[in-house]
Amino acid sequence: MSDTTERPIRTFHPRRGRMSGRHADAMTDLWPTFGLTVLDGDRAPLDLAELFGREAPRVLEIGFGMGDSAAAMAEADPGRDLLAVEVHTPGIGNLLALIGEKGLTNVRVVHGDAMELVRKIQPSVLDAVHVFFPDPWPKARHHKRRLIQPANVALLRDRLRPGGTLHCATDWAHYAESMAQTLSADPGLSNAHEGYAPRPAYRPETKFERRGVTAGREVFDLIYRRR
Repeated sequence: MSDTTERPIRTFHPRRGRMSGRHADAMTDLWPTFGLTVLDGDRAPLDLAELFGREAPRVLEIGFGMGDSAAAMAEADPGRDLLAVEVHTPGIGNLLALIGEKGLTNVRVVHGDAMELVRKIQPSVLDAVHVFFPDPWPKARHHKRRLIQPANVALLRDRLRPGGTLHCATDWAHYAESMAQTLSADPGLSNAHEGYAPRPAYRPETKFERRGVTAGREVFDLIYRRR
């Protein structure tokens, strides 16, 4: 399918936050090595082998928040490369700080719109895509801003290798139902489980997950595989 579309709808709040000294130092020291900025409309192809300096299984994590889970997954599986994208600068600074503190070499941090990044990635090169606790946009008039929409799912699926997985998680039941309907409707994806999946060992519990559980919300994992 063509990636040329009308101006995309934003799926995130374009807010900024204040960075601590630790985060600012990490941005100064580590961004040149581990960071990448994606500008709107930049469709120059991204060579992941060149970016990471090797050939290895590749995971894209969309919206990593403060980066604690991303860093934990990268540390637990150094044989996989993690491309982590976020729009909020405090989270970017924190993940860079964790990269430095843990001595990680298999993470690259992207600042920008996740779907703009996806459009730069070549087809069939990712082994997994993680979308953990995206903004649920609970008001009906904002549902069009949800990340898991048919057009976005088609782009994500196209970037997966055959057999690669798209793993989503949310603690909003209505969004989980919408995700399940959207993912199941994509002809190139199949559910790796019957219904919702148990939380796999590789996915750490996130701050947002704990917050939702404390508020009494159930957590839903959905894992779909590219046919």
